[in-house]
Amino acid sequence: MISTHALALAQTLVRMNTVSRNSNLELIHFIRDQLLQLGVKSRLTYNADKTKANLFATLGEGKPAGVILSGHTDTVPWDGQDWTLDPLGAVVKDGRLYGRGSADMKSFIAIALAHAQAFLESAAPFAIHFAFSYDEEVGCFGVRELIADMKDAGVKPLACIIGEPTGMVPAIAHKGVYRYKCCVRGKEAHSSLTPQSVNAIEMAARLVGKLRNMAEGFERHEPRYEGFDVPFSTASVGQFHGGIADNVVPRDAEFRYEFRDLPTADATVMQKEVLAHALSLQSAMKSIAPEAGFSFETICEVPSFLGSAQDPVTRLALRLSGEPRTTLVAFGTEAGIFKNSGIPTVVCGPGSIVQAHQSDEYVSLEQLARCEAFMQGLAASPALA
Repeated sequence: MISTHALALAQTLVRMNTVSRNSNLELIHFIRDQLLQLGVKSRLTYNADKTKANLFATLGEGKPAGVILSGHTDTVPWDGQDWTLDPLGAVVKDGRLYGRGSADMKSFIAIALAHAQAFLESAAPFAIHFAFSYDEEVGCFGVRELIADMKDAGVKPLACIIGEPTGMVPAIAHKGVYRYKCCVRGKEAHSSLTPQSVNAIEMAARLVGKLRNMAEGFERHEPRYEGFDVPFSTASVGQFHGGIADNVVPRDAEFRYEFRDLPTADATVMQKEVLAHALSLQSAMKSIAPEAGFSFETICEVPSFLGSAQDPVTRLALRLSGEPRTTLVAFGTEAGIFKNSGIPTVVCGPGSIVQAHQSDEYVSLEQLARCEAFMQGLAASPALA
């Protein structure tokens, strides 16, 4: 059974509206104040306009190194979804905690916070670091500032456990997520005078076709990485806008696309292929209108993650979770960013990604109880592995 204290903390966090477009400071200040009551000071790093913050805190100051417990504080919105319960209600019903962020991933943060006193009193040979970030859902922006600040402070963690919803099965790999916006500038004209124009939609479509060809090439030729739901890299276009009327050759078009690359692939190489194709199309466009062409904007770059079942932090997560196996996950996390900064990382947390981002999102109390046992075992751990 999940403890009353941990469940109450999870409900408190779920009731805070931290959709990525909003501030997360209510939640961050709540955690900061809870820790301060235990004599633990937190380091906060802010976004540019100081409306959002990361929190980093060490429980067990003075120990030679620590294990990070990491989570993001933002959630996706619920606009247009068909909820039967209040998304901020944190209702407990039929053995489940309902609400936006209950699975992804406020419950993990709450259970970690509920064990702060136990971590302070722990005889484990390592400290516990809390690392709670902003804006993960829109591109993993906050965690980069958090890691930079951690390094500036001279903190050198042993390992990182990210509590994304994996059903408490340690995950050692996920794909990367790279998103881009392409803006196409053409030259407008009356649709009866098309030779005097550059049709932005049609030129954009040629690049969209290139992306589709690349996607089909990944599916046909890329070496498989078994264990993923889709064992090859993917490319897809998610949005397309352009044109103002049927009888006006469109001057402007815009589309957004993404790559999800295997840990063994390289999304930067994929993007270079798109840029090269765009460049090959531009000369014909500019011969009619010198101002015509393509421009690109990076929306987000979330690197893939590849850990190891042999890493001490993975062995620790296996032992604490009671699981005999590791897994791979389809969704992106901050794990690749931590790993690329030199910190061995594993992803392991309560709930299922199937419930995340959905109407009536929930996490089962059974999963929360397993996460609580995980935290209790971490506080009592005699060694990292």
